[in-house]
Amino acid sequence: MKKAFLALAVPALLMSCAGGDGEFVLKGTVKGADGQNIILKRQDDSLGPINVDTVKIEEGKFEFKGKAMEPEMYGVQIENAQNVSPFIAEEGEIAMEINKDSIFKNKVSGTFNNDKFSEYGEVSTKLSTELGNQWKKIQPEYMKAQTQGDTAKINAIRMQMDNLQKKMNVDMMEWAKKNPKAYVSIFLIGNGFRAFEPKIEEIESMYNNLDADLKKTKAGKKLAEQIKKFKVVEIGRRAPEFSAPSPDGKQVSLKEARGKVTLIDFWASWCGPCRKANPELVALYKELHPKGLNIIGVSLDKPGQADRWKEAIAKDGLTWTQVSNLKEWEDPIAQRYGVQAIPSSFVVNQYGVVVAKDLHGAELKKKIEEWLAKPDVPK
Repeated sequence: MKKAFLALAVPALLMSCAGGDGEFVLKGTVKGADGQNIILKRQDDSLGPINVDTVKIEEGKFEFKGKAMEPEMYGVQIENAQNVSPFIAEEGEIAMEINKDSIFKNKVSGTFNNDKFSEYGEVSTKLSTELGNQWKKIQPEYMKAQTQGDTAKINAIRMQMDNLQKKMNVDMMEWAKKNPKAYVSIFLIGNGFRAFEPKIEEIESMYNNLDADLKKTKAGKKLAEQIKKFKVVEIGRRAPEFSAPSPDGKQVSLKEARGKVTLIDFWASWCGPCRKANPELVALYKELHPKGLNIIGVSLDKPGQADRWKEAIAKDGLTWTQVSNLKEWEDPIAQRYGVQAIPSSFVVNQYGVVVAKDLHGAELKKKIEEWLAKPDVPK
């Protein structure tokens, strides 16, 4: 065996059983690969998979020994093979049965997180199979619609498959919710960021529900940092979606403003500087609304003070869209946008991207005019 930094020469491991202090033994089987090398790999955030150790497969068996002070994602790969068979390195004795033809048929067990990893794999494979079978059923119909140029049918089938994919994603997130102690749940929660419009509130709620020990792992800390960074709305990033009640109780969302240059203005009736700035916004809106400018006012008015909010809107002549959750600084929209002082504003272009923050006067007008002059979003 080639020496590696995770291989430990201690009596407990020489007896081929795991001891304490994070020691693990991986005992694996694989058919049809005798005499070939198999490589132990550790996943590194910066460098990707790192080769840790190598042994020969003998009589269909192999064994690795190492140390992991916390659960970590590892894998093994038969030399010159394409697939890496994943497992979770953690204290204990881990059993792995490799299927050379498909990693989805691998079996790993022996410790809590590897048992859970296999459970997740079974659920994931079942859902993927159902999705694949459904596609096989409707694929001929889809190909026929393409041949005939039946756009309506093509779009209907695409929507049907999109809905099935979304259901699969929801089912996997539900699995993570039910398994807050499983290491793999960290990665399932992290997958929520891959959505077109990540639901940060749900992601954060699921993270908060994770076992305290999981949050202390490197993967757990990385997820926490990812959530923290995502909650900072920066120029160049997509504007987070939101919805809230208008003064007449109608639910209004940012989605309704898609395709328009939009100023999101955070203010409140009790905020003196906000009220002083309102005449400037009124003049700006009067001049540029006919050219395409949209404004959404998000009020941080206090609970039970809807009348003061509505009175300020009327008194200041704010004729654009207004919404408020009447939660003052606990307002979820303000929290999502990282607003810590008002007035505060964000310019969102017609493509839904934040292009400016907290501009005033001539600078604000110039930035808005710059984007109003650009092409509209294709319909």
